[in-house]
Amino acid sequence: MKQLITILFIFFAANTCFAKDTVIVHKDLRLDIFTEKQSEVNKRTSGMIGTGLYKGYRIQVLSTRHREDAFELKTQLLKMFPSQQTYVVYQSPYFKVRVGNFLHKSDAESFKNILSRSYKQNAYVVEDVIEYTPKENENSTSVN
Repeated sequence: MKQLITILFIFFAANTCFAKDTVIVHKDLRLDIFTEKQSEVNKRTSGMIGTGLYKGYRIQVLSTRHREDAFELKTQLLKMFPSQQTYVVYQSPYFKVRVGNFLHKSDAESFKNILSRSYKQNAYVVEDVIEYTPKENENSTSVN
């Protein structure tokens, strides 16, 4: 009898020490959809500045102290490239003329090559805050 109790005690002790419990989680499938959408929003907003504008590139074509020269060049560039936005930025004491809204530096470089055929002055790509509206069907990874 003593041996039987000892064997039963060892048996139950071994079962409790080496027993593996399994937890089964049933989750709502809508959580996967929500997670995917939130991931897309996070990727899209990672390139945004707090004001809703994006980090990007523009081509700077002029830096001058003369306001009239800057606005005259802006008018010329708008006539040559009506599809591109042209900006005059004042950073004391200079007026800077910049062209375009490019998300990727490679796009800005390729437009700079097109610009250099028509405009013979030195132009270079600068980082800037750009105006950009993502398209609804656009792949969110291309914004980065």
